[in-house]
Amino acid sequence: MVGTPRCGVRTAQRTVPIKSTQELTGRARISSFIALSTGPVTAFARSPTDEIRADAERLSHIILEMQRCFVLRLCKQLAPGNVSFPQFFLLAYLDRKEVLTMSEIAKKMGHTTAAASGLVARLENLRYVMRSAARDDRRKVMVCITAKGSALVQRIREEMVGNLMKVLNHLTPDEQKAWLHIYSKIYDYCQSK
Repeated sequence: MVGTPRCGVRTAQRTVPIKSTQELTGRARISSFIALSTGPVTAFARSPTDEIRADAERLSHIILEMQRCFVLRLCKQLAPGNVSFPQFFLLAYLDRKEVLTMSEIAKKMGHTTAAASGLVARLENLRYVMRSAARDDRRKVMVCITAKGSALVQRIREEMVGNLMKVLNHLTPDEQKAWLHIYSKIYDYCQSK
């Protein structure tokens, strides 16, 4: 029986080694894959869509790991105040906007108005936000962050800035600028959706 190679495709009869891309094309990036059929082993060139998908899969792994790293720290910071992630995200948004209507909150959070009302009620019970009626229309409920809520957001943001500074210290100045530029483009895209 033939042993499993480190790099190759195992067929019923023998192991067929996969040539590295550098051997095939002179480029270091992998741009081919092996497909098995009942006949001989055939190599196909990867399409740009395949390369984009492979890059997207790698990025999804990176993003999940970054979220795990930062979210674990964020979770530890939020736990003492009994604040969930959606509640914290709402507080952070209120900290920038100061006052929002319930319908604006529902839209921003992707919730129904009733669900947004429950989210706000929990934050109000913790004294992180206040509700009041709009001056021009008493039926319209306005929500604003309190000093206690703003202090929580500032404390968490400072923790995040400290963590990001540690990451940035591992990058060159050009890489730091490139990361900020790319994340700014991604942020703009997300804000337009």
